[in-house]
Amino acid sequence: MTPHLAVSAEDVYAAAKRIAGVAHRTPVLTSRTLDLQVGATVFLKCENFQRAGSFKFRGAYNAIARLDNDSRRRGVVVFSFGNHARAVACAARILGSRAVVVMPADTPPSKVTATAGYGAELVTFDRYTDDRFTISDRLAAERGLTLIPPYDHADVIAGAGTTAVELWDDIDDLDALIVPLGGGGHLAGCATVLRTIAPTTRLVGVETEAGDKNRRSVRAGRPVFIPVPRTTADGVTGERTGLLTFPIIQHLVDEVVVVTDEEILTAMTFLSDRMKMVVEPSGALAVAALLAGRVRITHQRVGVILSGGNISADLFSELFTGTARRR
Repeated sequence: MTPHLAVSAEDVYAAAKRIAGVAHRTPVLTSRTLDLQVGATVFLKCENFQRAGSFKFRGAYNAIARLDNDSRRRGVVVFSFGNHARAVACAARILGSRAVVVMPADTPPSKVTATAGYGAELVTFDRYTDDRFTISDRLAAERGLTLIPPYDHADVIAGAGTTAVELWDDIDDLDALIVPLGGGGHLAGCATVLRTIAPTTRLVGVETEAGDKNRRSVRAGRPVFIPVPRTTADGVTGERTGLLTFPIIQHLVDEVVVVTDEEILTAMTFLSDRMKMVVEPSGALAVAALLAGRVRITHQRVGVILSGGNISADLFSELFTGTARRR
């Protein structure tokens, strides 16, 4: 029996109405070359073209829009490795709020600059020694700010799920949907609405081999903590899955698979060379799983989410220079 879950399909549909006309309705692209390589018909939902560069804008805007006027005036605080920070800062500016962002000191400079460019106040910490949850809670208490976590928040989850609503509006009758997986907000939101609109569609989450907290949690039947992983996919380096997201993933998602850093770079190369798209490492997880054969999809119609494109030209180049040397 499925327990009560934190988010309903109705919440996702309400979020879709709330963000309509503000969030971009991102395109769905195809590649004959990709289809031939993986033996399936693949539809890529391109959230790398979303406002603030990733799907995170959907949840950030939905969460801040739902605050009362007083809370919105006081402002919000978030902890983020980059994309959620940028999204919240952007959404706060649009909605007349202010954002305080607790961000790792080693966040790529391009993400720091972009977040500050939206007017956010930045508070840095060491991701390997400091506790971002404690820092965020302290700032919220001291300044009267509303904490908006990057994934473990019902309104953030509901906003993220609007990606699947749009994809099914454009492309129906999909056999599978494959979603990049970090803390689980995106996958949980998509799973929540998908089980209503397409209950037989297989739902797969993809995370990094080094940071497989969700796969371990599903196997253990409870949330599992892991050391902060060191991976190319800096957008999914959290050490725990969410208390709200985990039950949704546990009960509504069919499978969680993992990919290596090398497989992620192979996917980024394909998307750049063949489709002329820049996708950040965490955004390419689902394509990496397809190209590496981690998911059984032969002769199927498959939806794939490219979750973000926030990577600087310098880092993009450095990643591939490093790959060339290793080869």
